[in-house]
Amino acid sequence: HVVEPRPDDHLSWHRKQDHGLEAALDVTLIEQCAPAIEQSQPVHLRLGIRNVNRTVGTLLGHEVTKKHGGAGLPADTIVIDFDGSAGNSFGAFLPHGITLRLHGDANDYVGKGLSGGRIVVRPPEGSHADLIAAENIIAGNVILYGATRGELFLNGKVGERFCVRNSGATAVVEGVGDHACEYMTGGRVVVLGSTGRNFGAGMSGGIAYVYDHDGQFATRVNYEMVAFEALDSTDIEFLKSSIERHQSETGSARAGEMLQDWDNVLGSFKKVMPKDYKRVLEAIKRAEAEGRNVDEAVMEASQ
Repeated sequence: HVVEPRPDDHLSWHRKQDHGLEAALDVTLIEQCAPAIEQSQPVHLRLGIRNVNRTVGTLLGHEVTKKHGGAGLPADTIVIDFDGSAGNSFGAFLPHGITLRLHGDANDYVGKGLSGGRIVVRPPEGSHADLIAAENIIAGNVILYGATRGELFLNGKVGERFCVRNSGATAVVEGVGDHACEYMTGGRVVVLGSTGRNFGAGMSGGIAYVYDHDGQFATRVNYEMVAFEALDSTDIEFLKSSIERHQSETGSARAGEMLQDWDNVLGSFKKVMPKDYKRVLEAIKRAEAEGRNVDEAVMEASQ
């Protein structure tokens, strides 16, 4: 059935669209970060943020990528501390060289499409002494959706679908809701607390490490594509260094307690590995040891 256009409909550009970009917080960020964008000079800012400020860092990241390409800038060339509550998509598509630190909380889609940057979310400075960050929500749903690389540290719990479609970023968080690591294809995730149900559904790549503090994590996993694997020395080294960095970046009390009791805590971590991903990694390792073509080995293992 063909729907004919109405007399006042237009099939091509007819009037200018106004998305209000000139009022975006990023306009200020781009102006103040000009020395970094143009000459790679380090810039450190501190600003307030409100939940009406959405996709903060995205236009700034565009300017960096436009000038420096996909490689971005050297690490921490641009460092911005925010105080307050961030709107949706905080740090979306952030490239390498930009670090955003939020002292407060954030809405959904933090780090959507993260492309090499670093995002840190932690409770506000001067929070009540009784606040237990690991038991409180710090950010919303669908965090790191479609991320390709970069780092995210969250001192608190988050909502549902954490790291859905993550394909290369590293994340540390203190608790997640349902469907975490859904359709994940790469990267690494460390969860220092409880999870919701259906963990790892459709997860075909990457690795997750979950602290099984109550012994119930096995009942919350979707086993269709993943299985538990024993931690090896490389896993242990990565896990400890990631928790150390998390503690350093966020001041996490939970991370500090874990590191103080590391030998006992380590035994409660579960490694979640996609079955096909494991087979491909093993094929790559064998091909390299035998001097065979790695691409051919991967194709064989994936069929």
